[in-house]
Amino acid sequence: MPVNLTPPLAGDLHPVAGVSLGIASAGIKKTGRKDLTLMLLAPGSRVAGTFTQNRFCAAPVVVAKRHLASDTPRALIINTGNANAGTGVEGLNDAEHICRALASWLPCTETEILPFSTGVIMEPLPVDKIVAALPAAIADCKADNWLAAAHAIMTTDIVAKAVSRRIELDGKTVTITGIAKGSGMIHPNMATLLGFIATDAAISLPLLQQLIRHAADESFNCITVDGDTSTNDSFLLIATGVAGNAEIDTQNKEYSLLAAAVVDVARELAQAIIRDGEGATKFIRIQVEGGADRDECRKIAYAIAHSPLVKTAFFASDPNLGRILAAIGYSGVPDLDVQTLQLYLDDVLVAENGGRAANYQEADGQRVMQQQEITVRVVLGRGTADATIWTCDFSYDYVKINAEYRS
Repeated sequence: MPVNLTPPLAGDLHPVAGVSLGIASAGIKKTGRKDLTLMLLAPGSRVAGTFTQNRFCAAPVVVAKRHLASDTPRALIINTGNANAGTGVEGLNDAEHICRALASWLPCTETEILPFSTGVIMEPLPVDKIVAALPAAIADCKADNWLAAAHAIMTTDIVAKAVSRRIELDGKTVTITGIAKGSGMIHPNMATLLGFIATDAAISLPLLQQLIRHAADESFNCITVDGDTSTNDSFLLIATGVAGNAEIDTQNKEYSLLAAAVVDVARELAQAIIRDGEGATKFIRIQVEGGADRDECRKIAYAIAHSPLVKTAFFASDPNLGRILAAIGYSGVPDLDVQTLQLYLDDVLVAENGGRAANYQEADGQRVMQQQEITVRVVLGRGTADATIWTCDFSYDYVKINAEYRS
């Protein structure tokens, strides 16, 4: 079960002026499953995106990037149950076909529509099922459909992921609401599997593009479940501009307030993905500090987070903490002096001076390892840089879920 993750409530999710969402059942993988989400945007909305670095980039990602570069988006169409990845030219044609079909029902062109998919890779997209469900998704569009949308984009997720915030900008109330999905195949190099955050704030497109990069780096780019970067990773930041604030076009106080709120939403969504990691029983925060630069701190943090031996030790609550030292040692940081390094498990000093700390007792390590939330802290003693990564353990259920994924 998810680690200390409370399902969102519809009443906690604020509608974003200029955004409406419709949900439908296309029967892509399971009959009756709500698996199609339509997001309609007000005219003049601005959209920034960041996408997977996987070379087997999914067809909808290719099309979404192309449309985003050439036009002003008016709609997003999202399906679950099929990733439309590893599908070649046919997959690209299918993604474009859905955009054309949706455009025929809306007051927009096909290049104003961004398609997104998630699910099984290398299977043909059931285009006819999706096209047939489009009228129902359009008819269902309403401003307060965020919770239904969060459920509709799930795959192996157990808990829907949705977050809202409200702030004051230029004397106006501004809303930020976001949804995300992801549970396995999580090691983003930009974002998570699918994440969508919308605000009704008015902000220039260059600053919106800057903000999404910053938000991704502070949230989705700081998580890993299993070290696998998906073919479909997509993170969109939408600004409808209808809140009534003066447009933010410089990095001023208003931008800082908006940026902090967007990062807060993105970070909570990202951490929810880890808490709901496939089979997760522990939420693990890995803090590396005292590094020469942030890159080497992240390299060490990810070496620890990706180690199957470390992750299985956490699942077993086994303080076999030499596995963490080994991961630090093979992380690839040049000239790392292990004599100056300190390793903590929460408040317990485990290692220093190149080996086991003199006062470390295994009972103290055992006490921390039995917690549902654990902090691994590595102090390098070679600078002032730091980085934090969030991950989870590996349990029996991780193998079971992924072994049965297509069944």
